[in-house]
Amino acid sequence: MANVMTAVQDREDQLIEQLGFDDHFHEHEHGDKYKSNFIMKYIFSMDHKIIARQFLITGMIWALIGAGMSIIFRLQLGFPEESLTWLRPLLGKWIEVNAETGIGKLAPEFYYALVTMHGTIIVFFVLTAGLSGTFSNLLIPLQLGARDMASPLLNMMSYWFFFLASVIMFYSLFLSTGPFSGGWVAYPPLSALAQASDGSGAGMTLWLISLVFFVISVGLGGINYVTTVLNLRTKGMSMWRMPLTIWAFFVTAILGLLSFPVLVSGFLLLMADRSLGTSFYLSEIFIGGQPLDHVGGSPILYQHLFWFLGHPEVYIIILPAMGLTSEVLSVHCRKPIFGYKAMVYSILAIGFLSFIVWAHHMFMSGMNPFISNFFVIFTLIIAVPSAVKVFNWITTIYKSNIRYNAASMFAVGFVSMFISGGLTGIFLGNSAIDIQMHDTYFVVAHFHIVMGVAAFFGMFAGVYHWFPKMFGRYMNETMGKIHFWGTLIGAYAIFWPMHYLGMAGVPRRYYRFDNFDTFSHFSEMNQFITIAAILTFGFQVLMFVNFFYSIWKGKQVTSKNPWGASTLEWTTPIKAGHGNWPGKLPTVQRWAYDYGKNGEEMIPQVEPLRDGETEDH
Repeated sequence: MANVMTAVQDREDQLIEQLGFDDHFHEHEHGDKYKSNFIMKYIFSMDHKIIARQFLITGMIWALIGAGMSIIFRLQLGFPEESLTWLRPLLGKWIEVNAETGIGKLAPEFYYALVTMHGTIIVFFVLTAGLSGTFSNLLIPLQLGARDMASPLLNMMSYWFFFLASVIMFYSLFLSTGPFSGGWVAYPPLSALAQASDGSGAGMTLWLISLVFFVISVGLGGINYVTTVLNLRTKGMSMWRMPLTIWAFFVTAILGLLSFPVLVSGFLLLMADRSLGTSFYLSEIFIGGQPLDHVGGSPILYQHLFWFLGHPEVYIIILPAMGLTSEVLSVHCRKPIFGYKAMVYSILAIGFLSFIVWAHHMFMSGMNPFISNFFVIFTLIIAVPSAVKVFNWITTIYKSNIRYNAASMFAVGFVSMFISGGLTGIFLGNSAIDIQMHDTYFVVAHFHIVMGVAAFFGMFAGVYHWFPKMFGRYMNETMGKIHFWGTLIGAYAIFWPMHYLGMAGVPRRYYRFDNFDTFSHFSEMNQFITIAAILTFGFQVLMFVNFFYSIWKGKQVTSKNPWGASTLEWTTPIKAGHGNWPGKLPTVQRWAYDYGKNGEEMIPQVEPLRDGETEDH
C-alpha cells in the first residue's frame, strides 16, 4: 500500500510540474516572506493554516469551559440535596454555605448564569467560530488550489476580533454581580432592564459588547470565504468540481453575512432600551410595584430579530459538519460520494429555506395561527433536502470497503445523530404539538442532539482526518476510538431520556424539581443523566489530552497523502509553508470523488481525463 501511495504522489508531483499553473508567487514574494519571528508567524500570522489552528485551539478551550459549566448545573439538577461546598474554591460566593449545617448550595441566580453562558459559549464560540473558523480557513485555499485567502489581513483580523470577544466574555464571568443570567437568547425584559436581576447589569453589557465583536469576526471571515471561493479557484476548478466541504463553507458564509447583521440591529435597539430610555422592547413594566416609563414597545419584536439569525445559525453550525462528513465518508469508504449534484442542491435549498422558518421558535408567542401554518409548512419542507443528504450518506456507506478509524467512525456517528435528532424536529415543527412540548426537556433533547452533538461529531471527524495536514503527525487511534464510543453512548444516555421527561411535561430552565410532587419522581432519571454527563465529559478530556499530546509526540506523517484522498490539499508538502505549494499551483482535471474507478483505488484531481473518459457527476 505504501509503495502504491508513493507512486501516486510522485505522479501527482509530475502532473503539477507539467500541467500546473505558474503564478510566479515565489518570484514576486522573494520566497516565503512570512518566515519571520515567532510572534509574526504563530500569533499575528496571516497564513490561513496557522489561523485555522488558532480558531481550533481557542474553540477547544471554550468547549472545555462550556462543558464544565454544564457539569456544574447538572450536579444541581441531579443531586439537589447534596452539598457542593467542595466547589467553593472555584465558584466562591456562588456556593452559599449554610452556617449551621455546613452544606453548600449553588446560588439560584448563578445556576441561570451557568445555563446562559453554557448556551452562548457552545453555540457561538465553539460551534460557529471553532468549527467554521477552523475548517473554512484550513480547507478553502487548500482544496481550491489557492495560495491563501483573498485577504490574509482580514483573515487575521477575523481571528483577533473573535479573541477579543472571547476575552470580554471570559472577563464577565468574574464580575461581582455575576455574568448575564437571562438565557442565551437574551429575551427582554430580563436583558433590557439592568435592575431585572444581578446578571442583567454589567454582565449583560459585556455579553452584548462581546457578541458584537463576535459578529464583526464572522463578517470579516465570511467576506473572505465568499471572495476566495468565487475568485481564487485554481485553473480547472469549476464550481462543479469543488468538494462538498467547499460548497458547505461557501453557503455557510453567505448565511452568516445575511443573518448576523440582523442580530446586531436587534442588539443596538436593546442597547438603546438599556441606556437611552427608549421603548423598542418594553411596555408597561412594573418592578417592585412601581411602573417604569416604558410604553409602546414589544418584546416579540426582539424575538423576530433574534430568530431571523437564530434559525440560519442552526445551519451555520450544521452545514460545515455536513460538508466534513461527506468528505470523510467518501475518502474512508473508498467510494465516490453518492449523488454529488443532489448534495449540492440540498445545501443550497437548506440555505434558502433556513431564512423562512425562523418563527417556528415562536409558536408560543401568540402569533396568528395562519402565520403559524406558513412556518409549519416550510419547517417540514426543509426536512426534504436534509433527508436527501441522509439518504446519500447511507448509500455512500452501503457496500463500501470502509476503513474503521476515528475519523470515519465519527462521520458515521454524525449521520446517526442527525437522523435521531432530526426526527424529533418533525414533532416540534408542528405548531399543535410544539405548544405542548415547547418549554419542556423534549426541546432540550432535540436541539442538543441535532445541532450540538451532531455538529461536534462532524467537527471531531474533521479534526481526526485533517490533523496530519495541520500538524504533520497522527492522533492516537486507540484513544480516538475510545473517545468515539464513549461520546456516542454517553450522548444518547444524556439526551434520549430527556425526550421522555419532555413528553411527561417536565419544564426546562428550572433550578430544581424535588419540590414539585408532579416532577419529583423523575429524580432518579435526572441522576442518571448527570452521571452520564460527567462520564461523557471525561471522554472529551481524553480527546483534549490526545490532541495536545499528538501535536508534539504523535506518530510523524511520512506521506503527503496518508488517507489516499483525491483532493488538492493532499498534494501540498507535509509541512507546507505560506503559499501552500512550493512551485506551480495544481491544475484541476476532474471532480473530487474519483474512487474505485477504472480499476484504480483513487484518481487524484490533477490526473487528466483519459481518452473516452467522462466525469461521473
